[in-house]
Amino acid sequence: MLRQKKRGYICVPDKKLIFACSGGSDTGEIADRVARKLDKEGFGKMFCLAGIGGWINWIINKTDSASEILVIDGCMLHCAKKTLENSGFHKFMHICLADLGLKKGSSPAYEELIDMVVSKIKGTSVHEIVQEKVSKAL
Repeated sequence: MLRQKKRGYICVPDKKLIFACSGGSDTGEIADRVARKLDKEGFGKMFCLAGIGGWINWIINKTDSASEILVIDGCMLHCAKKTLENSGFHKFMHICLADLGLKKGSSPAYEELIDMVVSKIKGTSVHEIVQEKVSKAL
Protein backbone atom coordinates (compact mmCIF):
# COMPACT_ATOMS: atom_id res chain seq x y z
CA MET A 1 0.00 0.00 0.00
CA LEU A 2 1.25 3.44 -0.84
CA ARG A 3 0.10 4.84 2.48
CA GLN A 4 2.73 2.75 4.23
CA LYS A 5 5.51 4.86 2.71
CA LYS A 6 6.73 7.11 5.49
CA ARG A 7 9.08 10.02 5.02
CA GLY A 8 10.19 10.62 8.57
CA TYR A 9 7.21 12.70 9.64
CA ILE A 10 6.39 12.45 13.31
CA CYS A 11 2.67 11.95 13.76
CA VAL A 12 0.98 12.45 17.08
CA PRO A 13 -2.18 10.34 16.85
CA ASP A 14 -5.54 11.94 17.37
CA LYS A 15 -8.23 9.96 19.15
CA LYS A 16 -10.74 10.31 16.29
CA LEU A 17 -10.41 11.93 12.88
CA ILE A 18 -13.48 13.11 10.97
CA PHE A 19 -13.60 13.28 7.18
CA ALA A 20 -16.59 14.78 5.41
CA CYS A 21 -17.95 15.23 1.96
CA SER A 22 -17.89 18.91 1.17
CA GLY A 23 -19.56 18.56 -2.21
CA GLY A 24 -21.51 21.19 -4.08
CA SER A 25 -24.94 19.91 -3.08
CA ASP A 26 -27.01 20.79 -0.05
CA THR A 27 -26.23 17.42 1.57
CA GLY A 28 -22.51 17.99 0.93
CA GLU A 29 -22.77 21.30 2.76
CA ILE A 30 -24.60 19.62 5.63
CA ALA A 31 -21.96 16.87 5.89
CA ASP A 32 -19.23 19.51 6.02
CA ARG A 33 -21.00 21.65 8.62
CA VAL A 34 -21.79 18.58 10.75
CA ALA A 35 -18.10 17.61 10.74
CA ARG A 36 -17.08 21.16 11.70
CA LYS A 37 -19.60 21.19 14.55
CA LEU A 38 -18.44 17.78 15.82
CA ASP A 39 -14.87 19.13 15.77
CA LYS A 40 -15.86 22.30 17.61
CA GLU A 41 -17.69 20.24 20.26
CA GLY A 42 -14.64 18.00 20.81
CA PHE A 43 -16.15 14.81 19.35
CA GLY A 44 -13.15 14.41 17.07
CA LYS A 45 -10.81 16.37 14.82
CA MET A 46 -12.02 17.30 11.34
CA PHE A 47 -9.31 16.42 8.88
CA CYS A 48 -8.51 17.09 5.22
CA LEU A 49 -10.17 14.67 2.79
CA ALA A 50 -8.47 16.36 -0.18
CA GLY A 51 -5.11 15.62 1.47
CA ILE A 52 -5.99 11.92 1.48
CA GLY A 53 -6.91 11.98 -2.22
CA GLY A 54 -3.81 14.06 -2.98
CA TRP A 55 -1.52 11.60 -1.17
CA ILE A 56 -0.08 14.24 1.17
CA ASN A 57 2.33 12.14 3.22
CA TRP A 58 1.87 13.70 6.64
CA ILE A 59 -1.93 13.61 6.27
CA ILE A 60 -1.84 9.94 5.23
CA ASN A 61 0.51 9.14 8.13
CA LYS A 62 -1.58 10.97 10.70
CA THR A 63 -4.73 9.26 9.44
CA ASP A 64 -2.96 5.91 9.62
CA SER A 65 -2.15 6.57 13.29
CA ALA A 66 -5.68 7.63 14.30
CA SER A 67 -7.44 5.39 16.80
CA GLU A 68 -10.81 5.97 15.05
CA ILE A 69 -11.96 7.43 11.76
CA LEU A 70 -15.45 8.78 11.08
CA VAL A 71 -16.48 9.41 7.46
CA ILE A 72 -19.58 11.47 6.68
CA ASP A 73 -20.99 11.39 3.16
CA GLY A 74 -23.75 13.66 1.90
CA CYS A 75 -25.25 11.31 -0.67
CA MET A 76 -25.25 7.77 -2.00
CA LEU A 77 -22.24 8.39 -4.25
CA HIS A 78 -20.09 7.90 -1.10
CA CYS A 79 -17.23 10.05 -2.42
CA ALA A 80 -15.63 10.52 1.02
CA LYS A 81 -15.78 6.79 1.75
CA LYS A 82 -14.33 5.92 -1.66
CA THR A 83 -11.52 8.45 -1.25
CA LEU A 84 -10.40 6.78 1.96
CA GLU A 85 -10.81 3.27 0.54
CA ASN A 86 -8.82 4.17 -2.59
CA SER A 87 -6.03 5.35 -0.31
CA GLY A 88 -5.95 2.03 1.55
CA PHE A 89 -8.13 2.84 4.55
CA HIS A 90 -10.90 0.37 5.29
CA LYS A 91 -11.48 0.49 9.06
CA PHE A 92 -13.75 3.42 9.70
CA MET A 93 -17.28 4.29 10.75
CA HIS A 94 -19.24 5.52 7.74
CA ILE A 95 -22.38 7.61 7.89
CA CYS A 96 -24.32 8.65 4.80
CA LEU A 97 -26.84 11.43 5.28
CA ALA A 98 -29.15 9.74 2.76
CA ASP A 99 -29.40 6.84 5.24
CA LEU A 100 -30.69 9.36 7.79
CA GLY A 101 -33.46 10.43 5.40
CA LEU A 102 -31.86 13.51 3.83
CA LYS A 103 -32.42 13.86 0.10
CA LYS A 104 -29.87 15.50 -2.16
CA GLY A 105 -31.37 18.63 -3.71
CA SER A 106 -34.15 19.03 -1.17
CA SER A 107 -32.39 19.29 2.20
CA PRO A 108 -31.54 22.93 2.92
CA ALA A 109 -28.62 23.33 5.31
CA TYR A 110 -30.35 25.01 8.22
CA GLU A 111 -28.94 24.97 11.75
CA GLU A 112 -31.66 22.80 13.31
CA LEU A 113 -31.03 20.07 10.74
CA ILE A 114 -27.28 20.20 11.35
CA ASP A 115 -27.88 19.96 15.11
CA MET A 116 -30.17 16.96 14.57
CA VAL A 117 -27.53 15.13 12.52
CA VAL A 118 -24.82 15.94 15.08
CA SER A 119 -27.03 14.56 17.87
CA LYS A 120 -27.78 11.44 15.84
CA ILE A 121 -24.07 10.81 15.22
CA LYS A 122 -23.13 11.40 18.85
CA GLY A 123 -25.89 9.12 20.11
CA THR A 124 -25.55 6.32 17.58
CA SER A 125 -23.27 3.35 17.86
CA VAL A 126 -21.72 1.63 14.86
CA HIS A 127 -24.03 -1.35 15.53
CA GLU A 128 -27.14 0.84 15.29
CA ILE A 129 -26.03 2.32 11.96
CA VAL A 130 -25.40 -1.15 10.53
CA GLN A 131 -28.79 -2.36 11.81
CA GLU A 132 -30.53 0.64 10.18
CA LYS A 133 -28.87 -0.11 6.83
CA VAL A 134 -29.81 -3.81 7.06
CA SER A 135 -33.43 -3.08 7.94
CA LYS A 136 -33.76 -0.59 5.06
CA ALA A 137 -32.34 -3.18 2.66
CA LEU A 138 -34.93 -5.78 3.66
